[in-house]
Amino acid sequence: MAVEGNSRPAWAEIDLDALRSNARHMTGRLNGAALCAVVKADGYGHGAVPAALALLEGGAHGFAVAIVDEGIELRQAHITAPILLLSEPPVDAMVASLAAGLTPTITTLEGVERVSAAAKQIGGKHQIHIKIDTGMHRTGTDQEGLVSMIEALAPHDQLVIEGLYTHLAVADEAGEESEAFTRLQIERFDDAVALATRLGVTPAVLHIANSAGALAVPAARRAMVRSGLALYGEVPSREVSAHAATESPLALTPALTIKAAVSAVRHLDAGDRPSYGRRRPLERAGRVATVPIGYADGFPRRLFDAGHEVLIGGRRFPLAGSVTMDQIVVDVGDAPVSVGDEVVLLGAQGDERISATEWADHLGTIVYEVLCGIGPRMPRRYIGSPLVVPTVRRRWWRPRP
Repeated sequence: MAVEGNSRPAWAEIDLDALRSNARHMTGRLNGAALCAVVKADGYGHGAVPAALALLEGGAHGFAVAIVDEGIELRQAHITAPILLLSEPPVDAMVASLAAGLTPTITTLEGVERVSAAAKQIGGKHQIHIKIDTGMHRTGTDQEGLVSMIEALAPHDQLVIEGLYTHLAVADEAGEESEAFTRLQIERFDDAVALATRLGVTPAVLHIANSAGALAVPAARRAMVRSGLALYGEVPSREVSAHAATESPLALTPALTIKAAVSAVRHLDAGDRPSYGRRRPLERAGRVATVPIGYADGFPRRLFDAGHEVLIGGRRFPLAGSVTMDQIVVDVGDAPVSVGDEVVLLGAQGDERISATEWADHLGTIVYEVLCGIGPRMPRRYIGSPLVVPTVRRRWWRPRP
């Protein structure tokens, strides 16, 4: 297990009230659809358990995770809401999945065999969801496979096909081609649902939309929506933001701020070249501040090449040299910066803000990677109203059989 850096002044600050507010905002946009909060990858870097509890208070009906271990972590925190596994568990994890009350996704006949055997071993009834591949071509079954899976599941009354779903590939992109492909995916999904109905299977939980689909594609909002990024206060793309705003104003608040404190300040002459590689000379004499955070913490080296800045005293200052594993140096010129001053690397300070989108633009990547890249040795500090562990079992919109 990675060690958190509690002994140094660098941390990720998560606003629990922002998470609650974002969940309320999303539920208000969904026209009655249930909100499945995606908390995989340690809650997109925010801390899975605290994020889940805050989102539950904000109106989330249940959760989605990528792997069995993530679901078990939530169960060990006394979270009883439904938890959907977004992939088919391997053979050695299927029993653990059902034993923890997780809802596995099934995509293959082999998966049907594994979940059937696990259900017999554990006893009781268990819900499953079947994923349909409508064009993402990553996981999921086609219509022919769906028929075979439904037929294979028919003798197993311990298993209930609670849900059918698919995943949109380009809902976060604008343009005629992308929008046409999203419509095609929705049509293919509806065809699969109609096929299941003809075979006597009518799952109550149909879901298509991710955050982009929920915000920008109203036709993708079915009984449930799987939202991840938006719940953390970020939007998948500028195109999604613009489209969503035509329906109603967006009111999402980024929940994550990355902070540190200046650990050293020194005077350098014009032409001096700080940090590894001596890659850039200072244009003028002045001071550089050392900040104890580096690429091992999720502050990538590429940010220096991109001309990235940080905030100190509500002002932007550029990096003065290469990002190292544990530290950065910042060109603060003649500004009155002292050891111990707060540095904001992601988030707001005064009237300035450095957004995750700004990071993503500088890195040539997406906001998801920025958030998930915050290293495990960065301690998470939580602000806002205290969390409440639920004492009542939360369910979907209908009781389990």
